[in-house]
Amino acid sequence: MASGNAIRGSRVGAGPMGEAERGESAPRLRVSFWCSNGHETQPSFASDAQVPETWDCPRCGFPAGQDRDNPPDPPRTEPYKTHLAYVRERRSDADGEAILAEALAKLRGEI
Repeated sequence: MASGNAIRGSRVGAGPMGEAERGESAPRLRVSFWCSNGHETQPSFASDAQVPETWDCPRCGFPAGQDRDNPPDPPRTEPYKTHLAYVRERRSDADGEAILAEALAKLRGEI
């Protein structure tokens, strides 16, 4: 005995099947990019789109360029700075001694 389901094997909201119903895709262009680790990436672009000079490598995250022999340099990461390192950039040792002496004088009740 057959059930009354006429669209058996399809899910609700299923889209059109195949290229003919979606329309033709734009012509594509594959461009090779190389990072400093030697990884090659080949993203595809529309043939009339502007291709960027650099592309992020999906494997290591470094910037990649179109010149295989001369890839872009990896970004230079600066180490984490502590609060004291930032203070030392702004103040000299003499300034630090003067501030310390002033704070100690306040604590001792001299000011």
